[in-house]
Amino acid sequence: MNKTKKIVPDTTIEEIVREYPELIRPLREYGIKCVACGEPIWGTIEENAREKGIENLDEVIEKLNAKIGEPA
Repeated sequence: MNKTKKIVPDTTIEEIVREYPELIRPLREYGIKCVACGEPIWGTIEENAREKGIENLDEVIEKLNAKIGEPA
């Protein structure tokens, strides 16, 4: 798995969950649930953050990128 790729605003939630499972918990901490009713949430990190009223998306993405490769 390529851990050099970074999360950007148009990265999909599905891609994050598939490539960086260690980010599932941090996403939940921001209120972005990765699974609802057993089905993955579609859309990008930016779309989901906007729906949750997250205004500091750059900060969130920076923190997620810092956690890539950490134990889940």
